[in-house]
Amino acid sequence: MDKLVRAITADGQVQAVAVSTKGLTERARNIHKTLPVATAALGRTLAAASMMGNALKVDNASLTLQIKGGGPLGTILAVSDAQGNVRGYVGNPHVDLPLRPDGKLDVGGAVGADGTLTVIKDLNMKEPYIGSVGLLGGEIAEDLAAYFVESEQIPTACALGVLVNRNQSVRAAGGYIIQLLPGAGEDVISRVEAGVLAAGPVTGLLDQNDDPEALLRTVLPGFEVKILETSPIEYRCYCSRKRVERALISMGVRDLEDMLTQQGGCELTCQFCDKVHRFTAEDLRALIDSMRT
Repeated sequence: MDKLVRAITADGQVQAVAVSTKGLTERARNIHKTLPVATAALGRTLAAASMMGNALKVDNASLTLQIKGGGPLGTILAVSDAQGNVRGYVGNPHVDLPLRPDGKLDVGGAVGADGTLTVIKDLNMKEPYIGSVGLLGGEIAEDLAAYFVESEQIPTACALGVLVNRNQSVRAAGGYIIQLLPGAGEDVISRVEAGVLAAGPVTGLLDQNDDPEALLRTVLPGFEVKILETSPIEYRCYCSRKRVERALISMGVRDLEDMLTQQGGCELTCQFCDKVHRFTAEDLRALIDSMRT
């Protein structure tokens, strides 16, 4: 089962969150029929959105993470609720690139580095918070760390990874975000950096043990880690016929009448879960009549 763990060090100087997301990444792969490099890019984005969304702590809040890097994958988008449940898609799921010289998937090449990473936090206020930074390399984790430093002034270490089997299924997925709290000195920074460096690539750690608590303790060996929260997370889409009806109504009577005349009905496919919502001529006529009354 996929899981999120949130923690703080006993000295109150470091906060951290980690996720294991193998199941939800595999679910996304099956929905969108992604090839390995798209699976890795979308999986990393879903893991990041889950950790950031869970931090909102506001009922019915949501966090959207959007990456537009100018690469062949196109837009990558992930949306998290306040518990850390996520959904997402990638513009071109069938992109296939050669492996990098080190044998790893070329996520940076597929995402591109000429673009932006945008975070949208909807806290049920009048206006959502929107922060955006230029991409550094398109590998996503370092781009996210740069976002936290530039937009929120929080020194951050971030690692995200997806390991794909030979049959293209997901073998391991997840990551962590470690952040310094106010008052943390240079010695704390050095200890965090040393722990991250010694731990090595996050995919290797998750492949050995996909428990996010164990991941945090491995990456923060010199600290006493206190667990604040452990939550199950999943790939969860909130689409429904009612929501699609509201979208159709928002088009207005004239556009719906044109649709009825020209198409005699419509089919709308959810970008997140690929579910098809069908509306017959009678359905559209009923919507138009209800709008008129």
